[in-house]
Amino acid sequence: MDLFREKLHQAGELLAAHDLDLWLIFVRETSEHTDPALKLLGHFSLTWPTAIAVTRDGHAFALTGLGDDDAVRCTGLFDEVQPYTQSIGPELVRLLQRLDPKRIGINISRSDVSADGLTYGMYLNLCDYLDGTPYRDRLVSAEHFVAALRSRKTPQEVARMRAAAELSMRIFTAVGDFLRPGVSEREVAAFVHAQTAAAGATTAWDPTHCPGLNAGPNSPWGHTGPSDEIMRPGEIFHMDFGVQIDGYCSDHQRVWYCLRPGEDEPPAEAQHAFNAVKAAIRAAAAAIRPGVVGWEIDAVARQTITAAGYPEYPHALGHQVGRAVHDGGVGFYPRWERYGDKPYGTIDSGMILTLELGVRTRYGYISLEEEILVTPDGCEWIGPPQEELWLIR
Repeated sequence: MDLFREKLHQAGELLAAHDLDLWLIFVRETSEHTDPALKLLGHFSLTWPTAIAVTRDGHAFALTGLGDDDAVRCTGLFDEVQPYTQSIGPELVRLLQRLDPKRIGINISRSDVSADGLTYGMYLNLCDYLDGTPYRDRLVSAEHFVAALRSRKTPQEVARMRAAAELSMRIFTAVGDFLRPGVSEREVAAFVHAQTAAAGATTAWDPTHCPGLNAGPNSPWGHTGPSDEIMRPGEIFHMDFGVQIDGYCSDHQRVWYCLRPGEDEPPAEAQHAFNAVKAAIRAAAAAIRPGVVGWEIDAVARQTITAAGYPEYPHALGHQVGRAVHDGGVGFYPRWERYGDKPYGTIDSGMILTLELGVRTRYGYISLEEEILVTPDGCEWIGPPQEELWLIR
């Protein structure tokens, strides 16, 4: 619960910074559809319509259906837990009248899935409850507040993410020992799942797609599961993988080259591609500091990789990592319509993001993904970066 108290305290500070008097989470039947922001405050399983309100001074209130209230009360996070029987509406209006917030942040967003947890149906219900009160016209998007709350990691959050990165690095090392000519992507995936389970962790995303694997140039590219492709001498093996421990994720990519008989080092073409990818990531990392705009960092990496003779990568340079492997908020996004307004967000100290890009070669997909923690004067690695193209003999 100390972690959730940290986030509640942080929420109070951020509400003032974002000119919000109250943050309102409004959910029902969380087993079917929960609000992504709810997990920032605790582990909840709610059946009936529930309102959670947090004020600028860090006070937290919960209105729950009778039967959900004891579980919420037992978290010890709330100053008040008020149950209702027939309708949440009157209790919600009474709470707002008592607090009288001028600006009420609700979780709606056109760009950020992690800040868009209020369903349209629940929004309509909320508007009906507040009809005839001044609070209906005081509802505003909490998008930027939620993004800041998710992205600015507290000390406990950073510690958990370092632990996740450390475990994933151990598993990458174990995979390197396991790889050999003839091993298939499916066999590697089974090995990784066994290693992850033995460590008491889960994969950072859907295990049918985590790890993402590419054995050689004919393996399907993108967010696909393991195929029947096998590792062959003279080809690249690529792995995209992360774990989740204590509710927090890691996300890295690593590459190996399988030596042919008689080879002691990778072909110059493969080595050049690896060096270019690494250089683009390092150039981006060197440009990161609080206050820069996300798309500017993406542009640094994009210019570096194209200057090395490769095409632009068809995705963003990096996203936030935290409670989810894609944790919402601002990131290193290009100014493309598909990313909405996220490319224009400001990078702040305490954020943990990825730096990832790759190039397709005749040997296979050569891609790296590193995690960085933004510091007051730059950034630092979360987990040691890959320095050399790893070799399989």
